[in-house]
Amino acid sequence: MARPFAIALAAALLLAPAAHAQQQEDPDRQRLTLRLQALEADPATRGFASYERLQARQALEALPSPSNRRRADALQVAEWRVETAELAARTEGVRRQIDQLDRERSDLLVEASRREAARARAEAERLRIQAQIQAEETQRLRLAAESEATARQEAETVLEGVSSREAARLRAARQREAELARQEAELLRSLESNP
Repeated sequence: MARPFAIALAAALLLAPAAHAQQQEDPDRQRLTLRLQALEADPATRGFASYERLQARQALEALPSPSNRRRADALQVAEWRVETAELAARTEGVRRQIDQLDRERSDLLVEASRREAARARAEAERLRIQAQIQAEETQRLRLAAESEATARQEAETVLEGVSSREAARLRAARQREAELARQEAELLRSLESNP
């Protein structure tokens, strides 16, 4: 494959001076050559469709003189070759742009996924801290409730103790009162029996 290409390139270089002289006299050849040069000068298509451009150059170099009767067919072939080179170069350029845009899109999607994952991690961390704060507050309230219940129990115990002592005192006072009333009654009886 490389050898026929090298042979074609060498032949093109050898025929270039003769072709150059013909181009100056041939407006069709000059027009198509300018189209090929524009294709090669365009940064969007330069370097693409090398094979098609080579075929177009060869078709232009093989173009017979305007007086040749096979000129019309050869000119049509040259036109097609130039158009094919233009279309192939533009198509390859568009494919490269599409590939580049696909890569950029993929990069953007990966970056968006990374950012979304970072947001999800931050949200999960925020929720974890919030849950921890709520758990600590619940524990504090539970301990406060337990402390209050213990204090209430102690107060009830103290009140029960106070009530028991007071009740015992009251019973003792009533017993003493009853004893004093009994003694008083005995004393009155003994006074009445001994005038």
